[in-house]
Amino acid sequence: MSDAAQPTAAEVRAAAEAVKAALDRHLTAVERRTGDDDPDVYEAFNALAGAAEAYDELLYDRYDEVTPFETPGADGALPPYAGPDAPHALSLLIRRDYLVAEPKRLLAQARRVAEADGGADPTGPGARAGVSPLAALGVLFGEYEPDEIASRHKEFGLEEGDSTLWVTAAEELPEPGEWLNAPFEQADPERIVCRFDVSSVFDDDSDDDPDDDPEDDPVGVDTGQETGAGAP
Repeated sequence: MSDAAQPTAAEVRAAAEAVKAALDRHLTAVERRTGDDDPDVYEAFNALAGAAEAYDELLYDRYDEVTPFETPGADGALPPYAGPDAPHALSLLIRRDYLVAEPKRLLAQARRVAEADGGADPTGPGARAGVSPLAALGVLFGEYEPDEIASRHKEFGLEEGDSTLWVTAAEELPEPGEWLNAPFEQADPERIVCRFDVSSVFDDDSDDDPDDDPEDDPVGVDTGQETGAGAP
């Protein structure tokens, strides 16, 4: 970076003062929190993370020094909430990934469902669902709600991957059919009220713990963890 583009010493000092103020605000929010999901704590956390990151960047640009601070999950942190304080409508954005671990089981279950609905006609939907993975997926996801698929995924030959749920706020409910052509195009991170992620990646730290005895872990328990991030 050229000298002309470097921040001034006063700008670095101001950023440091902003970190101090954010620390005080965060501590106050924690001391006054009303529960595990207190929105004031989330807001203060995000403000502190932003102030610390800004200070770190200015400090490096000016003095070629860094801080020892690390914000957990900073790479995936939500931006400050900019939606309505009292939303009149909500949108739920859900993504769930699955591996087709047992294709034969998938086909068999789809054929069973299709035949129960339309009989055992060798030219009917049951026959197609029994040989075509695409037809099988259409039958199963058309028959069962996504939550039921998630709770019974092993029955259908599926293996769970990552999943996420976003709850976003809106001023008003969209008109019928308004977003059907591009349902996820208008997802705005600044309107996320809360977000919940499930991923086996959250197990990495615990797997590296030398004191963690595998024999102490219950067999067959799903070790995916759920993390939440929210805004006021």
